[in-house]
Parts: sequence; structure tokens; C-alpha cells
Amino acid sequence: MNYQMVGKTVPAVEMQLNRGEVIFTQSGGMAWQSDGIAMSTNTRGGVLKGLGRMLAGESMFIAHYEAVCDNAVIAFASTVPGSILDVDVRGANGLIIQKGAFLCAENSVELETVFTKRFSSGFFGGEGFILQRLTGSGKAFLEIDGDAVVKELAPGEMLKVDTGNVVAFAPTVNYEVETVKGMGNILFGGEGLFLTKLTGPGKVVLQTMNFADFTGQIAARIPSGD
Repeated sequence: MNYQMVGKTVPAVEMQLNRGEVIFTQSGGMAWQSDGIAMSTNTRGGVLKGLGRMLAGESMFIAHYEAVCDNAVIAFASTVPGSILDVDVRGANGLIIQKGAFLCAENSVELETVFTKRFSSGFFGGEGFILQRLTGSGKAFLEIDGDAVVKELAPGEMLKVDTGNVVAFAPTVNYEVETVKGMGNILFGGEGLFLTKLTGPGKVVLQTMNFADFTGQIAARIPSGD
């Protein structure tokens, strides 16, 4: 598989596949394709896995696109202004990703649902109780709101992140939520009650735009009433 990122404001990843190569995405993720691509749709692993994806905010059904000839072209576009990050998935531990971050991947990559380890992280962390994990081996592509920032945390190194700005992290990274200190900070600081705390070692992927905050800014400026 060869691929390139095209577009800037709302980008896409355009791939050139050879016969037999397969890419999968959530239902409705394909943007354009050439001749020589065959599509099939299923729950990829059964109904329970499909339901798990629904709980994580993704589609129950997964679309598979297989090249039936060499040099077939297919593209998958992001849904909001931002960027697309390609990641190498390796091994059983893989990469933990937030709901909504998955765009597409090679067929050798597995997408599964995981639960946050701490009740407080799931309840207050802004991503819900359910995240997703990429395992296996191959290329996967993540949809980023704004720009991607990749950091490698050393053992014990800690990073506090605003809710919604976490895209992905290695399973070795400890994920929990802490309360913002000080009533004045809570009421007037604009960050809400909680921050996500990530502690190394391991890779962390952040995004510069929190789309929920972005849509909130737009909604606040929509005229109301007569």
C-alpha cells in the first residue's frame, strides 16, 4: 500500500492498493475510489464487537474495501477541520484511542473496545467509560481535530490535558482524572471541574482543537429568538 495526505483544511488520506490488499473503516468513511475496488460490510468479529463499537460512539458495521486489481485508488476523508495521523500498530498491547479518532486501517489491524480502568476517569474524563484499542500489525489512520502533537513521556513524567484534547496513548501510560483545585478556578477558569492526567512511560497523541468546545463557540454565536 502506498498513501499520501491530500487537502489541508479537511484532509483525506488517498491510498493506492494492489490486488488483494484490504482497508477497513467505519460505515460511511470512504470519500472516493477508482475502479477495481470491491466493498463488503459486516460487524467484523460478530454482533457483540459491533455493539461494543456502538457504545464507543462508532458504527456497528465495518466497511471493507478490497483491491481486485493493481493500482486501485481509494480515499478516506476527515469529517471536521484538522489533520490525519498515520500510526504503526505493533503487537498485542497496541494503542488506546479515544472514541471518534479511528478513520481507517489495514486489514491486519484489529479494532476493539476497552473500558477505562478507573470509574472516575470514565465518568468525568469527557471520553466516557469506553475507549478503543488498536492491536495487530500494520498502518492505521487517526482523525485529529486541529493539529496532532505527539509526546513521548518518560517514566513518571506527568502531563495534565484539557478534556477532549487526548487522541491516543500507549497502554503503558496511566490514565486518570483529577479535580481542578480552587473554587475560583472551577467557576471562572474556563476549564471545568476536571483535567485528564497522563503519566508515563509511553507515547501520547494530543490534538490542538477540542471539537466539542469549537461547536460550543459556534452555537453561542447563533442568533436566537425573533
